[in-house]
Amino acid sequence: MSQFGYAIRQLSAAQKSAKGVSLYSRYVNRPAGRVLAAAGYTLKLTPNQVTMISAVFTFAGVVMIATLRPSPAVAAGIFAALVLGFALDSADGQLARLTGTGSAAGEWLDHVVDCAKMLALHMAVLLSFHRYFGFSDPRWYLVPVVFQFAAVMVFFGGILTEQLKRAARQKAGAHGPAPAAAVSPLRAVALLFVDYGVFCAMFLLFGSREVFLALYCGLLVAHLLFMVAFLVKWYRELSAPGR
Repeated sequence: MSQFGYAIRQLSAAQKSAKGVSLYSRYVNRPAGRVLAAAGYTLKLTPNQVTMISAVFTFAGVVMIATLRPSPAVAAGIFAALVLGFALDSADGQLARLTGTGSAAGEWLDHVVDCAKMLALHMAVLLSFHRYFGFSDPRWYLVPVVFQFAAVMVFFGGILTEQLKRAARQKAGAHGPAPAAAVSPLRAVALLFVDYGVFCAMFLLFGSREVFLALYCGLLVAHLLFMVAFLVKWYRELSAPGR
């Protein structure tokens, strides 16, 4: 059996729970990350190296957004860079589980890169708005600022909640991950509106000013609604007795 085939089989048998995951992440990004993790295993890459390769592709997309005039060709390049970066972001964790080389430093690096890309992407959109979209109303420039706020709040709130829950389980003497709850198909569909992969796919229409603006604003509204819902949910979960 080849190293690549071995890695694919091992990864397929050890996937994380689909709870809280959108359809895109479950059926597109994780499988793509599995293939890339197997390739990384064959090339003897470390998870941290895969994380940095992911960052290279993602920030190449960020630079294109900020510096190039929107067009169909530029949109395709941005989409390819961001989507590949996202798949590699899934691959690093899968490779760490496959090789048993996960570490606190690796988890820290992964989260720092994730936070950096969220901040940078919306700043790049703001720069593109200023350079190429020709807005007469300056209030349009608030849109990526508010989007950045909502995206980072959801990301940070989710990560912090997960860490606090893990610490509470350890304090209570529990070991390992929490028992997986049932996967909700409706939730998996609803989460598409705040899925990073869907956000990346939106850039396929970056060459069309009106369509891109409509989609960007629509996803902003979704992020604001989910931000409020998630924050209330997480606070209640952490406030519950015996959490």
